[in-house]
Amino acid sequence: MDSSTALPVGTTVTVVLTKAGKVKVRYPATVVADDGTHLVVEAAWAGDGVRDFGFVRFEGGDVFTEHYWRDRWYAVKAVRGGDGVLKGWYCDVTRPADVQGREVVVEDLDLDLWVSADRGTVLRLDEDEFAASGLEERDPWAAAAARRALDELELGAWADAA
Repeated sequence: MDSSTALPVGTTVTVVLTKAGKVKVRYPATVVADDGTHLVVEAAWAGDGVRDFGFVRFEGGDVFTEHYWRDRWYAVKAVRGGDGVLKGWYCDVTRPADVQGREVVVEDLDLDLWVSADRGTVLRLDEDEFAASGLEERDPWAAAAARRALDELELGAWADAA
């Protein structure tokens, strides 16, 4: 199955998040929609225990509705608590999603954006990690695409997944 072939709704896939060539996390998800370009999956919080960022907590019972595009340099994750209440949107700057069979492979490029449920808080995250990653020296074109993606997200591109 090539990366432009739509996955059937209800299919179980494995999301594989890589960073600097290494697998950061992998977890199961269920396909909610896929038009061949925009893939939407739903997954439970895949982290160990609670992750408290200060502005939001991810914890057991949280459900992520994750939007991946095969032609955009970001992924958008709507985060709901176990009670169904929207916490907000966590946006990852990534290379375009690569669907390989039943795996959705996404390369994290360090830059992130958080948008609160009330849309009142918009935070750019991890710019220091991005600068330290060396991507700007190794692959200036990809680094420029990543910065453009973060700007697009800050201007509201995440709302495509709202």
